[in-house]
Amino acid sequence: MAKADKWFVYIIETENGKLYTGITTDVERRFEEHKNDPKGAKFTKANPPKKILFTEEHLDRSSASKREAQIKKLSRPQKLILINNK
Repeated sequence: MAKADKWFVYIIETENGKLYTGITTDVERRFEEHKNDPKGAKFTKANPPKKILFTEEHLDRSSASKREAQIKKLSRPQKLILINNK
């Protein structure tokens, strides 16, 4: 069995200043999908992405998903602290 890719949790800032959190194995590809591709999230279709603010590496999808859920529960000020302390 082939070794699985590393997984990343990421936070994107949208053009209107909102924050979007997701997971992927390729942050740059996923950012481009959010900007230009039908595979982008529903949220980023209504809120065009501007830049990647935060990435965090994980060894597997499970740990990345758990961390994504933790981050999504944070308030905006808590997310900004996380981003600024990376």
